[in-house]
Amino acid sequence: CKVRDITKIIIHCSDTPEGVYFDAEDIRGWHVVDNGWSDLGYHYVILLDGTIQEGRDEETIGAHCRNQNYSSIGICYIGGANGVDTRTPDQISAMYELLQNRKLAHPKATIHGHNEFSTKTCPNFNANLEYNCL
Repeated sequence: CKVRDITKIIIHCSDTPEGVYFDAEDIRGWHVVDNGWSDLGYHYVILLDGTIQEGRDEETIGAHCRNQNYSSIGICYIGGANGVDTRTPDQISAMYELLQNRKLAHPKATIHGHNEFSTKTCPNFNANLEYNCL
């Protein structure tokens, strides 16, 4: 059994309106039906109430960040439309806990925002600065 060498954890937003409920199944539909992908592109999705839903298994290469998928984990929070950081306090807390947990599992992984690898503003905050203590 081959274990992926995870060197990056990349944070995304779903680019959906603030306070409007969406979940991993909604994103799976967008990615599979609309984009023609095999599955949801992210490994984890953080809902408005802080619930963490699993997407792709971590051992499966994601589809969330061009040229970075092979060695990364993708985490997406619901919200972030119009280039605004709309994370709820529950999402902020859940993201911090999830990142701590994933860093324990992958100690050499560095934390990044999607915007470090793309012209997009996603996740609409400076993930590297906010989480460089982990």
